[in-house]
Amino acid sequence: MADKKLVEAITSMDEDFAQWYTDVVKKAELIDYSNVKGCMVYKPAGYAIWELIQRQLDDMFKATGVENVYMPMFIPESLLEKEKDHVEGFAPEVAWVTHGGLNPLQERMCVRPTSETLFCDFYKGDIHSYRDLPRVYNQWCSVVRWEKETRPFLRSREFLWQEGHTAHSTAEEAQERTEQMLNVYAQFCEEVLAIPVVKGRKTDKEKFAGAEATYTIEALMHDGKALQSGTSHNFGDGFAKAFGIQFTDKDNTLKYVHQTSWGMSTRIIGAIIMVHGDNSGLVLPPKVAPTQVMIVPIQQKKEGVLDKAYELKARLKDFRVKVDDSDKSPGWKFSEQEMRGIPLRIELGPKDIEAGKCIICRRDNGEKTEVHLEDLERAVADTLQDIHKSMFNKAKAHLDAHIYEARKKEEFIKIFNEKSGFVKAMWCGERECEEQIKEDMSVTSRCMPFEQECLSDTCVYCGKPAKKMVYWGRAY
Repeated sequence: MADKKLVEAITSMDEDFAQWYTDVVKKAELIDYSNVKGCMVYKPAGYAIWELIQRQLDDMFKATGVENVYMPMFIPESLLEKEKDHVEGFAPEVAWVTHGGLNPLQERMCVRPTSETLFCDFYKGDIHSYRDLPRVYNQWCSVVRWEKETRPFLRSREFLWQEGHTAHSTAEEAQERTEQMLNVYAQFCEEVLAIPVVKGRKTDKEKFAGAEATYTIEALMHDGKALQSGTSHNFGDGFAKAFGIQFTDKDNTLKYVHQTSWGMSTRIIGAIIMVHGDNSGLVLPPKVAPTQVMIVPIQQKKEGVLDKAYELKARLKDFRVKVDDSDKSPGWKFSEQEMRGIPLRIELGPKDIEAGKCIICRRDNGEKTEVHLEDLERAVADTLQDIHKSMFNKAKAHLDAHIYEARKKEEFIKIFNEKSGFVKAMWCGERECEEQIKEDMSVTSRCMPFEQECLSDTCVYCGKPAKKMVYWGRAY
């Protein structure tokens, strides 16, 4: 009865996807709600995923010359207001500090919603000559945005992320870094998280407040909605002019730096859940699974069974392995391992030990294989590799099957009324038309892909001459 109840506690995806997501987050103990409205408690299982993301992404950053720093969490109002578009873009979401202890502050300060202004203020005093460039900095921190509606990982008032902020001597170098970091994010999603993405540039309506251009990776969730999973912005010299960040170039003239900024946050954990999860719960990609292998001893009270389980754990030292030696039934343990998304389970009982074998069971497809104990290390390594590959292929097949093309307005509307996913369609490039689409259909431009196609000469919605092919979708 307990086994059945454990699985039943998760609402079916097809019945109510939003409820399924909440159930998985809660049952797998990734997150808990707190008494601080709109803020979440990251439990060990959820935080461990973030630590693994952080560690591997940080290594990829450092391979491109990035150095980590840390900025203050408070921004004086006068500093925030130096870049007009930037402050307007963030004004509705800013949390303000007005008192220090019992005394009113002379100038109120905001809790950082993002740190462009702090980095700019710092760079102004730190950069003097072309020899000081480039500055390629990143910080891991939390930010605060006063969201009206919150959902675990996807949207909360305080969330964890990294934000890179770089300064360069030329526009070309800044553009190169902007695209380089976008490619790092795409590579990370595909090679570490097994999530395929669509890469491209945001429209001016959707770009970051104060940026010249914003680039994005968009992932498609199981329910056909898009999730912006990482962004990279080229600021040009706009922020540099607002903050007076100048340097003496090789030709002895004063010039403004060109800047970039790029970020990925804990919402990527929401993407992992919604791209790979199923009706039994989480399905974690091996590279970010806090426990990669769970050893489940069968008839563990029998002599030698637990000892053998721990001996196998010691042998599998290259992996993140646990032994479930709790007094629950094997069936309950299997259900729990599945619900928590642990990629691989090893089943080991007295008969297996006698035969010098064990059973390994994959979380992604439920496949069971008998393995000789002497081959275990190799079998685990190969299977985890294969799990990553097949999880990526499954997600890629889902993405490809949910990309549609529309050439006429009726077709565009019909697809969004009947299906979910991305729709490729031509656009006139005008903001009014984009806003009309959002108002009429609750559909937004996700990106203008780097690989442009000409599907027709006219805009899918207003009929004016087309300028760009755009991926459209409904999004989180």
